Amino acid sequence: MPHNRSAKKRLRQNVKRNVANKKMQSMLKTAVKKVEEALAGDLEAAKAEALLKAAFKRIDKAAKADVIHKNTASRKKSRLALKFAKRIKKAPVPAEGAVQQGAQPASPPPAQA
Repeated sequence: MPHNRSAKKRLRQNVKRNVANKKMQSMLKTAVKKVEEALAGDLEAAKAEALLKAAFKRIDKAAKADVIHKNTASRKKSRLALKFAKRIKKAPVPAEGAVQQGAQPASPPPAQA
């Protein structure tokens, strides 16, 4: 147990943050699980897409609050999007700035003289 005032306060803060972080982590897992269950079942594409957007929002909020690392958030979102695209039969949208197969990369701007 803490002996001085600052250590007691730190303990109170840690307990409070721990509760908040556990709640956010639980909501994140629930949102991801709902999307995966929707994709496993026969759910309409519109409803599944709404669940996917909600899961993305939870993932982003958890990353912003440092409950999960930003790269972990990115990985989770990517994997969910791939599962969604595969299940709903949509073509995956290329990332911004990515070169598509068979496409020529953009030529650099002409040099100024």
